[in-house]
Amino acid sequence: MEGSVATIGMFDGVHRGHQFVLRRVVGMARQRGLQSLAVTFDHTLRSEPVLTPLAEKLALIKQTGIDRVEVIPFTDALRQMTAFQFMQQVLQRQLHVKLLLTGYDNRFGRNREEGFDDYVRYGRDLGIEVCCLPPAPLGEAGGQVSSSLIRSLLMSGAVAEASSALGYPYQFEGRVEHGEHIGTQLGFPTANLVPTSAQQLIPAKGVYAVWVDTGADQPAVKGMMNVGMRPTFGQHDLTLEVHLLDYHGDLYGHRLTVSFVERLRGEQHFADAASLKAQLLKDREQAEQLLNSNNNQ
Repeated sequence: MEGSVATIGMFDGVHRGHQFVLRRVVGMARQRGLQSLAVTFDHTLRSEPVLTPLAEKLALIKQTGIDRVEVIPFTDALRQMTAFQFMQQVLQRQLHVKLLLTGYDNRFGRNREEGFDDYVRYGRDLGIEVCCLPPAPLGEAGGQVSSSLIRSLLMSGAVAEASSALGYPYQFEGRVEHGEHIGTQLGFPTANLVPTSAQQLIPAKGVYAVWVDTGADQPAVKGMMNVGMRPTFGQHDLTLEVHLLDYHGDLYGHRLTVSFVERLRGEQHFADAASLKAQLLKDREQAEQLLNSNNNQ
């Protein structure tokens, strides 16, 4: 196919709003007999946390039916490009874009100095038709879905609400490494996880009901996840520990994917190990009930 219908964005999280935009691009491309294209950026060097590491973001974009994803390195040279230069050098010459779909408030180019009317004018000179996308449907709570909203929800521990805005359960991947075996001593053996991506946002400290994919071509396993600093034992480094409810086996060195379902409680300091164990028994019962209900939906 000669030429493409494209849209541009960070697409962090590839949430419901992004999915709406990407599917519109796919539909328009099919109507015109062109390739559908998502143009995104590689921000692996930035310090801000992300919802989706690059590989996961690309996989989620492809699930919308997009034919092609082009990842542009976010270099100093790119940051200095004006919108016209970006449209000419990248969209027209490199990617052969014929139709650009963009939101009325979406901005690109140096310092985001220009807006939709400018893109339309530049497009006329470059042979790129520029069309405004309609607003994405509102979220279940009646508000606009955005990556920044989802980050805010996760940082407050509202993982169920964040997953609703995303359109899928928020998850992260981690490698199992040896810990201090405190959970085992309490009768709650845990897998100590080191995130595969140091950039990915981890939800607020607390205890969560989760599903765990062990990567063994088996159904996901029920679990409860602790994100915290083990205040009862005087620890200070953030740890990510997951207790699998119905699993027996050696997971050291394995990569697990943890999908968050709901926060059970915030992080607490307990007077002693016995008090902590009593609470963990309650947590496990609550997690079991939530996950059984979640699995039946």
